[in-house]
Amino acid sequence: MNLLRKLLFPFAILYGFITSLRNYLYDRGILKSYSFDVPVIVVGNLSVGGTGKTPQIEYLIRLLSPNYKVATLSRGYKRESEGFILADTNATAATIGDEPFQYYTKFSNIQVAVDADRRNGITQLIKQKETPDVILLDDAFQHRKVKAGLYILLTSYDDLFCNDFVLPTGNLRESRSGAKRAHIIIVTKCPPAITKSEQENIKKAINLNLPIFFSTVRYDDNIYNETESKPVHEIKAISKVLLAGIAKPGPFFDYLRSDADEIVTFPDHHSFSESDILNIKSKSDAKIIITTEKDFVRLKAKILNAPVYYLPIKSEFLINQEAFDQIILNYVGTCTRNR
Repeated sequence: MNLLRKLLFPFAILYGFITSLRNYLYDRGILKSYSFDVPVIVVGNLSVGGTGKTPQIEYLIRLLSPNYKVATLSRGYKRESEGFILADTNATAATIGDEPFQYYTKFSNIQVAVDADRRNGITQLIKQKETPDVILLDDAFQHRKVKAGLYILLTSYDDLFCNDFVLPTGNLRESRSGAKRAHIIIVTKCPPAITKSEQENIKKAINLNLPIFFSTVRYDDNIYNETESKPVHEIKAISKVLLAGIAKPGPFFDYLRSDADEIVTFPDHHSFSESDILNIKSKSDAKIIITTEKDFVRLKAKILNAPVYYLPIKSEFLINQEAFDQIILNYVGTCTRNR
């Protein structure tokens, strides 16, 4: 913790009090939460970014979409539009946000919607001609106006919420006690070789009587663009530009990096300006550019003087995947039968 964050400790106490009071008002029913007949699953976190929500939402899409009509609902962070939008062929990363546009381009058999007001967004989705069987709320753990049926809380292996503090001293959006609203906790971005004893120590540190699962990030063996793919093992040794505008890009760089690479970083959800593009062009010098999937959906519309590829990632459970899947399928199946 740096000195400035320590000096801001009184503001963290005030912020924690305000968020705790808000949660108390919702818990007591003084502020109203709204439930829906359609099953609603929230994927979120207590901390500010970097826990792997996007690959976890995609995991749920792959799990559920073969048998259910799935819709995702996000706020559409940093989009250049307002209100409810249901993605269609006119959608872009600018109009609905980079992560929702990524869902839309990858999964043709689901509905993708954005609305900062999740209650209104769900209401609008239910009014559609094709009513979804299940709605996945992306990054809505603190959106108390909607009462979901299942809450999945993500926390990063290297930044556990139980070891953190509220903003601005720490990185938590609310106090650690907010984790009690979760039905499932997933410790994300674990090293593949994490031991059982380390898993047990993390469970003890979290200290909640909830199902706790452990997942890792699995990088694809290939990089892609809209027309071709290349094996990662072939491009690792060549000189290239690695570009990322995500919260924690270190593992992405480490997976692809060689000594001759140019490394370019931007803030999370960065909107690339003309000067940014010129800077990227100057660094590429006809080298191939490899970026994250989320950055690719914003970059591919820009004119660059080099091929641009992206590296997909997936969330992969290290143990008890079947148990996790069964919890999700039981919840959705029971709700769907009871409707």
